[in-house]
Amino acid sequence: MADRKLSLPPFAALRAFHAAATHDRFRDAAESLGLTESAISHQVKRLEAFLRVALIDRSGQRASLTNAGRRYLEQIEPALLQIQAATEAILPAAGRGLVRLTLPPSLAATWLIPRLGAFEREQPEIDLQLITSTRVVDLTREQVDLAIRHGGGSWRGLEAVFLMAESAMPVCAPGYLEAPSGEPTTEILRKVRLIVSAHFPDEWEEWARAHGVPPPVLGDSITLEAMEQALQLAESGHGLAMGRRPVVDDWLKKRRLVAPFGTGALTGAAYYLCKPKDLPLTAAARRAERWLTETAEVWRAETDL
Repeated sequence: MADRKLSLPPFAALRAFHAAATHDRFRDAAESLGLTESAISHQVKRLEAFLRVALIDRSGQRASLTNAGRRYLEQIEPALLQIQAATEAILPAAGRGLVRLTLPPSLAATWLIPRLGAFEREQPEIDLQLITSTRVVDLTREQVDLAIRHGGGSWRGLEAVFLMAESAMPVCAPGYLEAPSGEPTTEILRKVRLIVSAHFPDEWEEWARAHGVPPPVLGDSITLEAMEQALQLAESGHGLAMGRRPVVDDWLKKRRLVAPFGTGALTGAAYYLCKPKDLPLTAAARRAERWLTETAEVWRAETDL
């Protein structure tokens, strides 16, 4: 079998180009690698000379990728990250492992953060860095190991494992809703003030449809940006909000809120643990992945969801 000669560019030039392409300024790229701006610029030009094509357009006020540069970045970035993961897997453990996890702020505050003490006791050598965001984070581009996402379970380029189903139900402060026995749900909803989460603008209509009642009128309702804000307003006695498990679990357990119409029905959405399909996890990320799936399994057993 004939030897296959690899025609590879200098690795220092690849690292410099990747840093320049994934940062807004050469200064930031230089700081990320511990180099000077001139060194970054020199290495990028070295790579362009090797490839015989311009990768960065320097004609404007700010440097930007050319079409060739964008295509090249898309092709080399997975390979660079695979080299990083493979190297970390072979190197002997040195200190604590870092795992970056992105998830919705509401789930972080009400479900994961109360359980972090257990994670630290069981995984003392791992630092779990939480990136709370309502936007869809690009795991590969932003070098995030894992994500907990809310939805139907299918995202391009990601492997998704079911964690927890979501159910929804109206909630209010204890004593807020004193409904006479047998009074129709429609009449009860007409008398109270409804609180709406802007992230789920159709939640009251969907709940009413699932329970076979006409959608309530939202004319004097209060709309808040975040689910936690809606729950806090309901807790203070200002209306009836839509609670969603597992986010609302702690409120219900501590009787800060009650569910006057029962604990609710499945919404059809769920929380999934996601990771890139074609990129191996670090050893620390694999342990965090296992802990998250096992913790969710315990929650499902306790809640029958």
